Amino acid sequence: MAHANKQPKNKLKLKRILLLLVFLTNAAAWAQQIVKVSNNYATENKEIQELIDFQNIYIERLNFVGEALKGKYYEINIREFKNGKPSPKVTLFDGSESDYFKISLESLSLKFFFSMTDGKLKTYIKGSGFGSKKSYFKLNNDSELYALKDFFGSNEFLEINIASETDIPIFAIITPTIHKDGSGSYCEVVQSDIKPENLGTHFKIPHYFLVSIRFK
Repeated sequence: MAHANKQPKNKLKLKRILLLLVFLTNAAAWAQQIVKVSNNYATENKEIQELIDFQNIYIERLNFVGEALKGKYYEINIREFKNGKPSPKVTLFDGSESDYFKISLESLSLKFFFSMTDGKLKTYIKGSGFGSKKSYFKLNNDSELYALKDFFGSNEFLEINIASETDIPIFAIITPTIHKDGSGSYCEVVQSDIKPENLGTHFKIPHYFLVSIRFK
């Protein structure tokens, strides 16, 4: 009888070991798809920065680092939201159109240019050895009300998982959320835990854009 009781216990122990191995394997695979993202702003020259601010121009460089980047292509998209409802996304740049843009290293650096003037949003992307076409989108409010915000908050870098090949939000072009006392806040919007696609409905922002990147 004592010998017979050992068999189920041994099977249970073996099952637990197998489940642990599966978990560790999946965790290792997940970790290999993690990419670190850091950023740099337009310029350290005070006078140039003042001119950029005056023209309502935003320039930000994103630096991606990780083994998972090697051999990937990337696509940059923008999606417009009106009263919380998303419009079809528009591709600003698609690297899969040519092997020239295939990532050969474990790092990628892209500089993003955004201008909000004369009732239009203008976008441009600069990478190593190339520049994207310029794209234009109509603004529904006063151009001066729109601002570019990233999702870093107070963090020096972000970690993103590129395994799913889904669009990962990197910038929001927004107007501020307005409080009952009439004051407005941009940072409160992008530094919240609200999903980027739900910012409009949660903060009552009638019009904004999300810029995303997708690795494939």
